[in-house]
Amino acid sequence: MRGRRWFGATHEQVPQLAVEGEIEFPAEPLVLDELDDAQLRKAHDEGTPVVVRADTEEKVLAALARPEVACVLVPTQELTEIDLIEATYGRRD
Repeated sequence: MRGRRWFGATHEQVPQLAVEGEIEFPAEPLVLDELDDAQLRKAHDEGTPVVVRADTEEKVLAALARPEVACVLVPTQELTEIDLIEATYGRRD
């Protein structure tokens, strides 16, 4: 099972990764095309859920590294299948 994250101040959780267009959110999120510190801080302070679009593994990992991000929207199912532990910490043999 994939991880879930809190969706702003809604007291609900959503998948941390989803294919864009295949998920309905319990409230209207702030949707960002790139990480923006000022917008992330403001949304977090206001309890607004944040969703970020990412089209590469590197962008997915960068977005998930931010605790303010509730969900990362990706264009393909393939990007939802990234081994997040290996991608973050490296392969352990």
